[in-house]
Amino acid sequence: MNQNSNEAQRTRILEWLRSESLTTLQARKHLDIMSPAARVFELREQGFNIITHWTTEDSGKAKHRVARYVLLSSEVQQ
Repeated sequence: MNQNSNEAQRTRILEWLRSESLTTLQARKHLDIMSPAARVFELREQGFNIITHWTTEDSGKAKHRVARYVLLSSEVQQ
């Protein structure tokens, strides 16, 4: 499997979410995923119960609206 394929990115997101929440900025910086919203959408379509909390983070230059993803259950919903 290609290290940065969509499947590999979804796997990295799930591994992270099983231990803690994940922001868009963390996904980009630590997981090398430039479009985390698309991967989370795909995981939801596969049945994972992931919710989004919107937060605001200050980059020092400006405040940005940032998504924080939370996995409510690691079991796939039917």
